[in-house]
Amino acid sequence: MKESLMDILCCPLDKSDLELEVIREDDEEILEGRLVCTDCGEEYPIEDGIPNLLPPDMREEAAA
Repeated sequence: MKESLMDILCCPLDKSDLELEVIREDDEEILEGRLVCTDCGEEYPIEDGIPNLLPPDMREEAAA
C-alpha cells in the first residue's frame, strides 16, 4: 500500500479519518501495519501491502 492512499481512505463504519501505524515497509510501499480510526478506534490490518477495510464482523467471517 502506498502512503498516498491515506488521502482517500476512511473508516468504513463511520467515515472518520484513519491513522497509519507502519510495522514494515519497503521503499515507498507499506507492507505491514494497521489503520486505526480516529473516532471509533477500530483497527484495520495491512498485510502483504493490502489494507483489509472489511468491517470487523465480516473480517471474522472471511477468515473462517
